[in-house]
Amino acid sequence: MTTIKDIARLSGYSIGTVSRVINQHSDVSPEARKKIEKIIAQENFQPNSNAKLLKQQIKTSVIILVKGQMNIFLEVILEEMQKILNESGEATSVTFLDEAANEVETAVHQCAERKPRGIIFLGGNINYFKKSFDQIDVPSVLVTVPASGLPFENLSSYATDDIAASAAAVEYLVRMGHKNIGIIGGSASLQRGQIGYRRLHGAINQLKKFNIPFDINKQYEPGRFSIVSGYESAMSLLKRNKKITALYCISDIIAIGAMRAVKDLNMNVPDDISIIGYDGIEYTRYSVPRLATIQQDTSGLARKSVEDLLMRINYQNRTANHEMIPFRVLTGESIKKK
Repeated sequence: MTTIKDIARLSGYSIGTVSRVINQHSDVSPEARKKIEKIIAQENFQPNSNAKLLKQQIKTSVIILVKGQMNIFLEVILEEMQKILNESGEATSVTFLDEAANEVETAVHQCAERKPRGIIFLGGNINYFKKSFDQIDVPSVLVTVPASGLPFENLSSYATDDIAASAAAVEYLVRMGHKNIGIIGGSASLQRGQIGYRRLHGAINQLKKFNIPFDINKQYEPGRFSIVSGYESAMSLLKRNKKITALYCISDIIAIGAMRAVKDLNMNVPDDISIIGYDGIEYTRYSVPRLATIQQDTSGLARKSVEDLLMRINYQNRTANHEMIPFRVLTGESIKKK
């Protein structure tokens, strides 16, 4: 059976453009409309009439809930998502939440008040989904957090494997000769549903595989996803443990704050302290020195999440999907071999 994704592939246009042609939106070039309609006819493509009727009747927006008010990485994905949704003719409503907030509880309230067509959770705590996502019945997608183990047919997820990526970050530090490694960010006391928890324990487990001792009381400092928190946490940890030669910061914005802390402690990156971050935000290309980091595929996360949501909004028989998006290690200039 031909799908809208097939039509997009054959025509060379995005799913959003195909969707606009199917739903007779005016903001499509004559050339694109002609080509897409020709392929639709050739493939005998039959849009789901119930989904089309639903789209015509319900005009409320797609809600995006962003978990973190100072997380630059999430803002990059958000911008790309809004662009794709706008090109698809979908209105969006964005709500920024504190990283400690319950995003599912917020979504339940917004569903009752606003009747959204779909929901994008940009960041989240899987434990909140386990507890109360069954109250949400609209198509939804959880981005940056895997949800493949949850029993919800209306919830897709697209994420980076935080455990494997953190292991790769630590492995790179170890292969560069570092054994006294500090970790900054997140919270060791939080449950497994938190991104910070997964990144922290992915790193610790990798150190164990290398038989490198790690004392969480001496080599770890919790912190929020912000530059200020990165600065304060690095200052605290490096004053407390002067044997540390390298820091793994569980986000780039934390790492940028940590780099300034190293400078203010009259040390140098990477001569005295090597640093690796996580996310691969554009700012890291211009830091001095250029920050080593784990680069997530922001474009892939944004595009696949939105396309999945639009597909399930318009075609009710589409099932949820769960996918891990590949990452890579960017070596940068902030790590020195011991």
